[in-house]
Order: sequence, then structure tokens, then C-alpha cells
Amino acid sequence: MKSIQEIIQLSIQKKQELLNDAALLERVQAFCDAGLEAYRAGKKVMLCGNGGSAADAQHIAAELSGRFYFDRPPLDAEALHVNSSYLTAVGNDYGYEYVYARLLESRAKAGDLLIALSTSGNSTNVLAAAIKAKEMGVKVIGLTGSRGGKLAAYSDILLNMPSDDTPRIQELHILIGHLFCEYVEAHFFRG
Repeated sequence: MKSIQEIIQLSIQKKQELLNDAALLERVQAFCDAGLEAYRAGKKVMLCGNGGSAADAQHIAAELSGRFYFDRPPLDAEALHVNSSYLTAVGNDYGYEYVYARLLESRAKAGDLLIALSTSGNSTNVLAAAIKAKEMGVKVIGLTGSRGGKLAAYSDILLNMPSDDTPRIQELHILIGHLFCEYVEAHFFRG
């Protein structure tokens, strides 16, 4: 096992790689702008992922629909996995690979934003959601590891983090999620 200091240093190194990647930072800015544009148009943000990525999706949705830095009206944001009765029913009746796509079909409208989190970029249910979103005119933001996986082909904006190590990818995803929340909140409500 690596030492605690080595693990922290790896995390810092990956963040430094992100900071030094001008093209990736441009895509992060495009993501923030897309969120702001969606909210200004009265649209919503939906998020999906599995495991730790589901937790990150729920975390980001809570920051948007609750508050981030200051008290303000809530923004419409939802992690698509939070209704366990729906999830288990659709998983049982149609297959787990359709749980997000089916919910998108019922809730999403053209111009909405889907943030699809998958460290590999190959999660079947996240990929099916991205495909459905594209069919519906929903903009897809893919948050993945360095390779992008199959999700890359269905992302309007691909934020493929500079790592292939799941914990480091997830640390970068939550950083990007926090950047997004701070940017949207500040520009939507203050200017």
C-alpha cells in the first residue's frame, strides 16, 4: 500500500494535470456555461451514475437544489437514482440498463442537461441514458476517466479526467461538480 502522503500527492498531481490542460479547462468552462444557459432558459439538470458516481450525482444535485455558498431560490436538479421503488421496479421489469433512460423519457425535455458520471465511460445504464438524452435533445455532459469509454461518442461535452484510477477520477469529478455549482450559483443569482 502507498503511504498516506503518497496518496495525497497523487491526488494533487492529478489536479495539477487538470489545471495544466488548457483544452480540458475550456471544456469545463463550456460545461459551466451550458448549465447557466439551461437554467436561464428555465430548464433542469439531471445526473446519473453508479456507486460512488451515484453518490457524486446526488451530492451535486443537492448543492444545486439546496444551496452552495449562499441562500437563494432552489435550482431544479435531480439525481436519477433516488427513488428506490422506481429503480427496483424498472430494473426488475425492463433491466437495470434502462433505469436512467426510462426516467429521462418521462422527465426530460429538449434543452435540459444530463450530467452522466462514469469513471470507465462504459456503464451500460449511464450509456443508455446518454443515448436517450441525445434522442430527446437533452445536452449530455460526460464525466469520465482519461479514455472516455463509449460515453465519449454520446457526450456533447466530454470531461475526461487525466487518470485511470477510480478514486482519483472521482476526486476530480467532485471538484468539477463543485466548480459547476459555484459558477452557476454565482452567475445565475448575482450576475
